[in-house]
Amino acid sequence: MQPPGLVIFDCDGVLVDTETLANRRLSAWLSEAGYAISYEECRRTFCGRSMKSVQEEVEATGVLLGDFVDRWYRELPGLFEEGLEAVPHVEAAVFALRDAGIPWCVASSANVEKMHLTLGRTGLLVHFEHALFSASMVERGKPFPDLFLHAARTLGFSPHECVVVEDAVPGVQAARAAGMHVFGYHGDPLSDRDGLAAAGAVLFDDMRDLPSLIGLASRHEADGAAG
Repeated sequence: MQPPGLVIFDCDGVLVDTETLANRRLSAWLSEAGYAISYEECRRTFCGRSMKSVQEEVEATGVLLGDFVDRWYRELPGLFEEGLEAVPHVEAAVFALRDAGIPWCVASSANVEKMHLTLGRTGLLVHFEHALFSASMVERGKPFPDLFLHAARTLGFSPHECVVVEDAVPGVQAARAAGMHVFGYHGDPLSDRDGLAAAGAVLFDDMRDLPSLIGLASRHEADGAAG
């Protein structure tokens, strides 16, 4: 493919490996509230969703969660105190975009404060703080296209110029609904590989492959050519 005008990254599961810690906590909280759900079921059901939409879905069954969203974000710093890591080799992809002069941004279901927390603790914030877009900025979150369209419009790109990198089915659905090319990262063994493919993503499992997938030379290829 021709190189894109803009690359839009999801955050959780694409830039930072938060899914294990977050979904273990989420399954515990929901189960304690009376909505019995396992860690694995949380991964399948709520991965890529905003906490607001999670609360709405759970409360539609009659289980009330009160100040769930506020409590979730209040306790995130403690949850991510230890064990939070960047997705392997994601900086290699960022460096390839930088070298090619292609802009990038983040569009996440999480709020901006959470992105600052997770990206900051993994050392990635310096690469992304210039353009962080949250589902809180639009009326409808993923799987609706609003967030990706908002990010593209704000940065001056049309949908067909954009590539989205996602790890969750709702995110892939949102990107496709926005009319954007989408690549589904499934480096996590618990990723819904089949669901990502069915939703229309081009699959890959190593961030070092992303540059070549979107029409750029990878750092490895560039170094080899230089030598």
